[in-house]
Amino acid sequence: MNVSKPVYVFILISLLGFSCTSQEKETDDLAHQIETYNEAHRPQFHFSPPANWMNDPNGMVFHKGEYHLFYQYYPDSNVWGPMHWGHAVSKNLVEWENLPVAIAPDSLGWIFSGSAVLDSENSSGLGTQENPPLVAIYTYHDNIKGEAGRIDFQTQGIAFSVDHGRSWEKYKGNPVLANPGIRDFRDPKVRKVVVEGKEKWIMSLAVKDKISFYISPNLIEWSHMSDFNPEWAAYGGVWECPDLFPFKTQDGKEKWVLLVSINPGGPNGGSATQYFVGDFDGQSFTTNQKEVKWLDYGTDNYAGVTWSNVPASDGRTLFIGWMSNWNYAQVVPTKVWRSAMTVPRTLSLYENKNELWLASKPVEELEQLRDQSATLEGENIALEHELLEITLKPKASDFSATFQNGAGEMLVIGKKEGELFIDRTKSGLTDFKEEFASIIKAPLKDLEINDIDIYLDRASIEVFVNDGALVMTALVFPTAAYTDLQLKGFETKNTLYSLKGIW
Repeated sequence: MNVSKPVYVFILISLLGFSCTSQEKETDDLAHQIETYNEAHRPQFHFSPPANWMNDPNGMVFHKGEYHLFYQYYPDSNVWGPMHWGHAVSKNLVEWENLPVAIAPDSLGWIFSGSAVLDSENSSGLGTQENPPLVAIYTYHDNIKGEAGRIDFQTQGIAFSVDHGRSWEKYKGNPVLANPGIRDFRDPKVRKVVVEGKEKWIMSLAVKDKISFYISPNLIEWSHMSDFNPEWAAYGGVWECPDLFPFKTQDGKEKWVLLVSINPGGPNGGSATQYFVGDFDGQSFTTNQKEVKWLDYGTDNYAGVTWSNVPASDGRTLFIGWMSNWNYAQVVPTKVWRSAMTVPRTLSLYENKNELWLASKPVEELEQLRDQSATLEGENIALEHELLEITLKPKASDFSATFQNGAGEMLVIGKKEGELFIDRTKSGLTDFKEEFASIIKAPLKDLEINDIDIYLDRASIEVFVNDGALVMTALVFPTAAYTDLQLKGFETKNTLYSLKGIW
């Protein structure tokens, strides 16, 4: 993908200001880097913004052949600041076109996380029957009120687009949902459901340490219905970025999954996403689950949510997450930009010992990036490419796959003492934050590993066990590409694909 000229000019002005000739060389260097997407550690098959800070994915909606990805964005720095909605689109979930900022702060506040839907029946009246609007629902964060010590500084607003998401107009009656006096009141995720025979809009909202459900006939008038916060859930930090969506089980029953991100309190420290499998009756969500379940045991998959309006003919539940962790997100060793997204994933339910679990695996569209294939034979493998997809089949109870480079850096994925682990203590640059140099662990319980799929980009590794029954995502920052792979405890023949970059 090439960055369009208007976006490129906007980025340069935002990042560098109106510089004089003393900064001409720096400007030229930055222009080259943005055009090539080729800085050190720049992801080559993951989405990252052309420049500056990015965090949560927002407003994902499929519309007229395009997957829209909005995201938390600060166009004036590579660290977190007043939030905007950045914007990119894709026709295949793989290659992305950057678009100008979609929604910017105003007098009501910064633009925090939220979602977007196609209002196909024009229930909001913001479009027409012939041209129904896309409607974005987001949190207003009034920083002035917050700094003044008030707790009602987060409200919910909407904006709409009638030109396929290219321009957005804010609703004149914002906010559509006022704050009832709660400090954390944010991240609305909206979907259409049928309640008592009528289509309604349901909002899942993160409210401190619970999820509140609201209902609306038109995306403008909202009424509170119920709350969800079981005693046994993970409460190590504030609840964020909920998402509620249905599945059909193999026997035809409908089940619902609720995603809830939490920071801190993840299984390996900092940020993570827990999930609940249960039932939703149009009013409230309930579950028979009695223990915390994690969508991804790695340190670097947070605030992920699903795309809305995916065609029924497709049938998939499509997900993407922010590939970082609040423990160190603002100090990772990148300069021009900070943060990337995970690869898009397909979510599904599977049953194990009469219990339902959520699996996540890379979307099949990523196969388009496969360039060359090879069969790996033996234990010591020379790696000729830095962008890799590798499938390994264990044969021993314990095993390890070690990536190494000429600088003596190594990244290890393995199984030991009933746990899957990623050891990044010597993976490359780690001294920017003490918590980063860690061994990340996932308990296997009774899960028997049949195969492991690994996606290795310049600054990340994503590990999928048994078609995504267990997943681990982690950032790594090697100073040079890994050039050797040492395998122990695997079958004698495994599969490797070199991958093409998307930029």
